[in-house]
Amino acid sequence: MRRRIIALDLDGTLLTPQKTILPESLTALQRARAAGYQVLIVTGRHHVAIHPFYQALALDTPAICCNGAYIYDYAAGSVLEGSPLSRKQARETLNLLEAWHIHALMYVDDEMLYQTPVGHVERTQRWALTLPEHQRPTLRKVDSLFAAVDSAHAIWKFALTGEDIPRLQQITRQIESELQLACEWSWRDQVDVARPGTSKGHRLAQWVAAQGATMNEVVAFGDNYNDLSMLEAAGLGIAMGNADDAIKARADKTIGTNEESSIADAIYRWLL
Repeated sequence: MRRRIIALDLDGTLLTPQKTILPESLTALQRARAAGYQVLIVTGRHHVAIHPFYQALALDTPAICCNGAYIYDYAAGSVLEGSPLSRKQARETLNLLEAWHIHALMYVDDEMLYQTPVGHVERTQRWALTLPEHQRPTLRKVDSLFAAVDSAHAIWKFALTGEDIPRLQQITRQIESELQLACEWSWRDQVDVARPGTSKGHRLAQWVAAQGATMNEVVAFGDNYNDLSMLEAAGLGIAMGNADDAIKARADKTIGTNEESSIADAIYRWLL
C-alpha cells in the first residue's frame, strides 16, 4: 500500500539536540509534500511551543499536541478535538505531587504554568529565550497550581521532572494505580500525566480516519516511549538511532540519530 502521511515526533526525532531542524530534513519533507504526502507534527509539546518548527516546515495540517491530548488547528487558532483532564483528576494529581515533593509543569489552554523552575521548566525557558519574541511559548510562574486548576478551561497534561529517576518511577506507578491516569516517559527525566486513553497513536488514528485514510498509509518517526503507540500502529514505524533499544525493538525499522540526515535518507529510500 502506498504511504501518504508522514507523522513526526519533534524532540529527539526531527529536532537536533540544539532544537533545530536539519536542512536535509527540511528539503526532504518539502519534496515529500510536493509528491503528495501530508506531513503532521505529533508531539508531547504544547501548541505554543511548536511555532518555530511548524513555520519552518510551512505546514497546513493541524498538530497533535501533548501526546495526543488534543489536536490544534493553527490556521483557525483553535483546538479541533481534545481530551483534557478533569479538575478532579488535576487536583488529585497535584495532591500526590505535593506529598512526594515533586514539581510539575501544567499545560493548560494557551500556556504552561509552574510554581518552581526546575528540570523541564528551565530547559524550556532557556530555549524560549533563543527565539524571536513572537515565537516564544507562554511559560508563566504562578503562586499555586491548585488555584490555576480552577481558572483553566482545559488542563492538557502535567510534565513531572526530577533528577531522582527511581522516585519518578515510584510516583508514576502510584498515579497509574490509584488515579488510573495515563503516564508516559517523554524524556530521560520527564513523565507526562494525562487523561486515560490519551496517546499519540490514538489521536493520530482519529485524524487519519477523518482524512479517509488508514494507519497502514502512515509512516511515523519517533524516539521515545510516548511514541510507541504511533510507531506500532503505523504502516511503517521508524525509530531513531538515539532511541532506547526497547523502542527500536518495537519499530519496523531503525535509522541513524537525530544529529544525522537520517530522516531525509529514509524519505528518499522508502517514500520517494
